Amino acid sequence: MRAIEFREYGAPEVLKVTEVETPEPGAGQVTIDVAYAGVNFADLKARGEGYRVDSLPYRPGLEVSGRIRAVGDGVEGMRPGQEVSALVAGGAYAEVVVAEAATVFRLPEGLDLRTAATLPTVLPTAHALLHEVGRLRAGETVLVHGAAGGVGTAAGQLARAAGAGAVYGVVSTTAKAEHALKHGYDEVFTSDTFAEDVRRATAGKGVDLILDPVGGDTLRRGLDALAVFGRLVSFGNAGGEEPWHVGQPELYARGRSVAGFSVLALAQSAPDALRSLAERAFRTVTDGTVNLPVTAEFALEDAAEAHELMGSRTSTGKLLLRIAN
Repeated sequence: MRAIEFREYGAPEVLKVTEVETPEPGAGQVTIDVAYAGVNFADLKARGEGYRVDSLPYRPGLEVSGRIRAVGDGVEGMRPGQEVSALVAGGAYAEVVVAEAATVFRLPEGLDLRTAATLPTVLPTAHALLHEVGRLRAGETVLVHGAAGGVGTAAGQLARAAGAGAVYGVVSTTAKAEHALKHGYDEVFTSDTFAEDVRRATAGKGVDLILDPVGGDTLRRGLDALAVFGRLVSFGNAGGEEPWHVGQPELYARGRSVAGFSVLALAQSAPDALRSLAERAFRTVTDGTVNLPVTAEFALEDAAEAHELMGSRTSTGKLLLRIAN
């Protein structure tokens, strides 16, 4: 079968099409004939700096949609031919992928494979950030970094549906603001001035909830933009700065709190909780609450072009690799 791998870290050009042996499922696993694979920023970090890479060569990709090819021992309720989406630890850039049955999700009625490929990382993440971890209440104000990306596009719509009092977004360039404003946001700021913009927009009060995938100085400035009893949920370190540290001086005086979330970590530590979360999150697509647009689609052999586009920080919405359908 064909797959995309890299044998050294570097620019998108290190991604190469290779012919590899078709895998077979082990106990508790299934193999999936992949229709589409999602492209995520974590894939770029893996290629560029070895994020979550155990050894080389490495096959990137964390989410797929397709049809079950074969079922391993001990797997119940799944059979060859079923249409599914799946969250995988890696290897999604391939014609066939192995997935743990615990992180394979049967598609709700009416959900097509193309849309399904956009969901496994983005929808559970956005839902958890706002609800399970962020504890958003109706009437509260929300600020979302990366508002034009996949998680940000979903989070804006979910916050609006939950009755947020105001939904503010942060984007890296003003060119992305229009996309965010179409997906639930009341006002969109740029990353260099967001803290000042929040204070202006809220008459100095600050926001109740911040969702931050950037970390570093962005997180520290976000703490200053929180209202009394405000919460900040960290879900990444896209800025690549040293891990952040928060203590009593930043939290005690105004009763602020900081939490964290990773859908990949949840898949490892509590797959049953992930399944329940994913089911709740996927319903928001089938009931029309969330529309997650695919803004660019590439053939498997053009994975480097997909990475080039995402790395340029000009992309919006969701990027996919089309493998078969």
